[in-house]
Amino acid sequence: MPSGEAGNHTLRDADVASDARVGNACAGEPSTIPARTRIMGPPPVSGAGGARYHGLRTDAGVREMSATDPEILVFQHIAIEHPGVFRDFLREDGLGWTAVELDEGEPIPDLGAYDALWVMGGPMDVWEDDAYPWLEPERAAIREAVVERKMPFLGFCLGHQLLAQALGGEVGPAARPEIGIMEVELTEAGRASPIFAGVPAVHSCLQWHGAEVLRAPPGAQTLAASRACAVQALGVAGHAFSIQYHIEITGDTVPQWGEVPAYEQALEREMGEGALAAFEAGAAAVMADLNRSARCIYDNFMRIVHQGRAA
Repeated sequence: MPSGEAGNHTLRDADVASDARVGNACAGEPSTIPARTRIMGPPPVSGAGGARYHGLRTDAGVREMSATDPEILVFQHIAIEHPGVFRDFLREDGLGWTAVELDEGEPIPDLGAYDALWVMGGPMDVWEDDAYPWLEPERAAIREAVVERKMPFLGFCLGHQLLAQALGGEVGPAARPEIGIMEVELTEAGRASPIFAGVPAVHSCLQWHGAEVLRAPPGAQTLAASRACAVQALGVAGHAFSIQYHIEITGDTVPQWGEVPAYEQALEREMGEGALAAFEAGAAAVMADLNRSARCIYDNFMRIVHQGRAA
């Protein structure tokens, strides 16, 4: 995926703010987020810590957010589990994002420099601290972000489990792993939650997990469930949210994830040898629905970010 690196950025060409608005594809109303046209020069140079800034490339160089735009930090645990279609939404809104690849040893930066935290999925389990010693610092950073700083937070799959564990919930092996194109249903709390505004009460998703949240952390609300997994989504204090499932996928997601040995083995255990092609076809058939749900959740989350910045 295209990326630069964190560092000091200098405006090189034009800095033009458009009056155009990005529409809310799920709610049928205009977004509060302006679509920006910021054209920058060459990719930024390396910064401290190795985190990678993802700007918006054009023929003229790299578009970069202004000092007044939200700064989003993304924790990744394997390079192919990135924000997926959310990258397109960020690009449409003229926003960049900084990725920290924890599995490659990149250190966690000062959270005070960011307005929101996204935590993506990965093939490891939350209890594998011996194999992945960066898990405890990551949990500590999640606690700092959510509890101390009240930062808007969004977690996906492993990120969902890490939020629960970091805040005192319990995560363990799933009684019944979920792999495939499935449905989840919003709870009463989920139907009322701002993060799911415009998302159908029963919606399709991609599942690929063998661990689950067994007990939600104190004070958290369970926002969605499935037949096999009672805690499919969490909400904490109105600013932190997570989902066990995936709606951020693109056309490359299933074939890329199928190359990860742990994912391939889990897929074949549940669906049989050679199941990847059928899984890819199933994902393609519901891609538009998943992307609509992703657009809703993105718009809702960014609205929460902007409300927090205005408070």
